[in-house]
Amino acid sequence: MMNAFHEWETFYVIVGSSAGALIGLQFVVLTLVAENPLSRSPALGKTFATPTIIHFSAVLLLAAIVSAPWRSIGTVAVVLGLIGLSGTIYAIVTAMRLRAQAEYKAVFEDWLFNALLPLVAYVTLTVSAFATVSHTHEACFGIGAAALLLLFIGIHNAWDAVVYHTFTNKSDERHVTSKRSD
Repeated sequence: MMNAFHEWETFYVIVGSSAGALIGLQFVVLTLVAENPLSRSPALGKTFATPTIIHFSAVLLLAAIVSAPWRSIGTVAVVLGLIGLSGTIYAIVTAMRLRAQAEYKAVFEDWLFNALLPLVAYVTLTVSAFATVSHTHEACFGIGAAALLLLFIGIHNAWDAVVYHTFTNKSDERHVTSKRSD
């Protein structure tokens, strides 16, 4: 049964490496963004930046877990199920933070990539984890799809943050500077 995960080794090497590299890149971006005084908001950080790191980290963790030499598929299923359940709870918390924060008016794309799609990915992971013992082949596709979805969500959200801070915040900063000089 453990051979099913072995067949996915290349997939998880690629996905896990990508997630690891993107975590590092996200830290560089956040360091550069931190120099902009208009962009500092704990509520926005908890709502937008932290979940991106969590999603990338979840992908890296999934890749490591699935690539480890487990003796029992049942153990892997439990661990993946706990990650999926934790991620589901975290996605709900993030959605509540998105709704509660007042610094930025969320649009449909924000709800889709910060609340709905992460919830879908983590629920898919949870369901697939529980199906691993009885439907291993199919569950591997569900686990892989959840990992890939989380990676793409993270890429989208990281890019969205860079674009926001580069264009929106910089234009707001110029507007504030021009008002101060008036």
